[in-house]
Amino acid sequence: MAGMTLGPILSLRGSTETEWRVSALTITQDPASSNGQHETPGQPAVTSTGSRLLEYRENTLWRHDWLISRGPQDQEVSYTIGDSPSRTFVVPGKTTPLRFAYASCNGFSNPKDMKRIRNKNALWFDMAEKHRNPSRLSPFHVLLMGGDQVYADSMWETVKLIKDWASKSRKQQVAARFTSSMQDKVEEFYFSLYRDRWSQLEPADMLASIPTVMMWDDHDIFDGWGSYPKELQNCDVYQGIYQVARRYFQAFQLQIPPDEPHPMSLLDHGSQNLSMGFDLQTMALLVLDMRSERTLDTVMRDESWNAVEEWMQGQNYKKHLVIMASIPVVHPDFGLMESVLGFLPGQQELEDDLKDHWTSRTHKTERLRFIHRLLRFAREKNCRVTLISGDVHVGATGIIESKRVPDADRNSQVINQLTSSGIVHPAPPGIALFFLEKTGDAVEEVDRDVIARMLEFPGTRQRFISGRNWLGLEGDKKDRLWACWYLEPDIAGISQPPYTKVIHPCG
Repeated sequence: MAGMTLGPILSLRGSTETEWRVSALTITQDPASSNGQHETPGQPAVTSTGSRLLEYRENTLWRHDWLISRGPQDQEVSYTIGDSPSRTFVVPGKTTPLRFAYASCNGFSNPKDMKRIRNKNALWFDMAEKHRNPSRLSPFHVLLMGGDQVYADSMWETVKLIKDWASKSRKQQVAARFTSSMQDKVEEFYFSLYRDRWSQLEPADMLASIPTVMMWDDHDIFDGWGSYPKELQNCDVYQGIYQVARRYFQAFQLQIPPDEPHPMSLLDHGSQNLSMGFDLQTMALLVLDMRSERTLDTVMRDESWNAVEEWMQGQNYKKHLVIMASIPVVHPDFGLMESVLGFLPGQQELEDDLKDHWTSRTHKTERLRFIHRLLRFAREKNCRVTLISGDVHVGATGIIESKRVPDADRNSQVINQLTSSGIVHPAPPGIALFFLEKTGDAVEEVDRDVIARMLEFPGTRQRFISGRNWLGLEGDKKDRLWACWYLEPDIAGISQPPYTKVIHPCG
């Protein structure tokens, strides 16, 4: 394809027992779409024509849609788009246990952090090695990306019109308009951000080799979105930036234009919330949009929670419900940490992040309702619930445990929280890790007979792993889920053995 400047980037669009729906995103500087082609062994090649997602100056974003029939075993699909090199991805067999890779925090919130990292994309390379390792059962079927796929925070320094606005008094900021000149520069920023970050060799390789499921977090917009005072959150400039960020998120990460719903969306088109639900054989995957409706007091509106509840009630005969929530539901209560960090220099970014957390006082009631819904679902459907999250730049495990219904299946009343981040972003400062460990042994009484607590990280005597990491989540024939954290290779480039936790289904 002439003038291709990014891609292909694969995305999972849904599945049934017999079909696997995948799309591929490309950017070209050619106004005409080129044909794509995909082929499975023993089947004739199928040709596709790209549909326009978004146009920016001389660039066009295209989406190719493919529907692939599933066989009894895994199949390797080869594909090309235009004159791009041939690539492959793997479609699971009808009864094959699924294999996921999970990553979050694919960048840097502070340019100074880059200087601390010797090989920025080392873990993307590590994932590629695991994906193609012939000693493994098979490559990953789906790449889950749980937030902060890009970091837009440099906008405040590199986009002069926005930097000038940010230097004004709060009163002047709130009164200012989001001008057409601002919009032009902000669009240029987000387009360049995605193109430049995702065209780097190591992440580009994985994005072209494993169909993705992505959901945004704050840095995909800018740091702390949704946790600002109401007058600032709703001012014209903030809302203008948000609308641009949303349009580019929809195009690049969800591969939809603004006027088209995602096929797996839980809410009617026109809703602000972009949560999705996937039916994946004996597993269900719930992907929560915890940014589009966020305010200081709200993570998601009641309408969105009700849509989530309705979708969950339709998930019958599942062994596992995996929920991708960008911010961990189980994590230390930072009440003390918030008060202490306010007196420590250089910790403003971390202090702002704490307002985002579920354990922040303004979000605790909504969190409690969420937890009770999950426990009720697990008990009624006899389905194991597991939360996977990123955001906090550490690896960690925690549980929510209920003893309210003594005769319920034990596994239905224990929800695991698996935290993995970041694949690129480094760990928090040492003082933050110190406080995490000091507060991490606390048992939180969520409600009567319901507790939450952090666990010692598998195979260690500590609760938080500071090394950069990504997560593998793989099913087996006994309907167990194997969670494997892969940490950054050592200074000699040698991979460390994964840290492993096994999650059993309900009886």
